[in-house]
Amino acid sequence: MPELSEWWIFLGAALLIAVAPGPGILYVLARSLRGGRVEGVRSALGTFLGAAVHVLAAAVGLSALLAASATAFTVVKFAGAAYLVYLGVRTLRELRTTPTAEQHTPPKRQGSAVTQGLVTEVLNPKTAMFFLAFLPQFVHPERGSQTLAFLALGMAFVVLATTADLLVAVFAGTLGTWLAHNPRWQRRQHALSGVTLIGLGGALALGKQ
Repeated sequence: MPELSEWWIFLGAALLIAVAPGPGILYVLARSLRGGRVEGVRSALGTFLGAAVHVLAAAVGLSALLAASATAFTVVKFAGAAYLVYLGVRTLRELRTTPTAEQHTPPKRQGSAVTQGLVTEVLNPKTAMFFLAFLPQFVHPERGSQTLAFLALGMAFVVLATTADLLVAVFAGTLGTWLAHNPRWQRRQHALSGVTLIGLGGALALGKQ
């Protein structure tokens, strides 16, 4: 396990990374603007669970196998990209049924925001690569179990990142709920969310190992 001084260095670096605009925050932002605070918080919980899966995979060595196989990395990458594009297209299709000023009805739900956040994060191989690159710098085999150190460091980072996601969800969700009272803005919210999700999918597909 890292010493106390190393923990402070790790937490400082993790905090800077967690608050930097990245795929996770942008995903939660898009879902929050479209569905409000509740959907945003649920999406953040889903990405938290997905990131926790990556931490566990890194701790037991599965992520290293993914990193070593270009084929496996590519399959997971394109599966994740396709899923994000699918969510984006579904959001854009909702524009056809978005209520007008004369008729306001709640938008359709897109299934479980928690499940979608979980799947989106699990199918992002860049998360696995990040943990493999970042965490070993603070793991010292001579000081105890590497697995335990990976789990402790990884979950500490995930908690920080999820805290940032939750703040974004509350702020963007509040804004989204307020704007939803205006049908014109509601259509723009759906369009922005859909385009953001499709853009994230495209960025993931074009990313290299």
